[in-house]
Amino acid sequence: MNKYEITVVVNPSLEEEALNNEYAQIQELIERFGGVVEKVDDWGKRKLAYEINKIGEGFYRFFTVNAEATVPVEIESRIRLRENVIRYLIIKANA
Repeated sequence: MNKYEITVVVNPSLEEEALNNEYAQIQELIERFGGVVEKVDDWGKRKLAYEINKIGEGFYRFFTVNAEATVPVEIESRIRLRENVIRYLIIKANA
């Protein structure tokens, strides 16, 4: 298994309940494809380096995940379709 870091930036206009629901669905998505979430690091609301679709802020959350090599492709294809996710990044971490 490989270690991956998944960064997700979510729309800042979401209510607390909707935000937690969005994060829970992303974590379920990771686990559905066989990924094991080791650590979740929540940075809260931060200013973006540049505006994306006229949005200047976002909620940041980092997931550290152990998964097989095929899992990131599956996760990426589904995160891309989520309306409230502004940006995401999946990288392979050095073990």
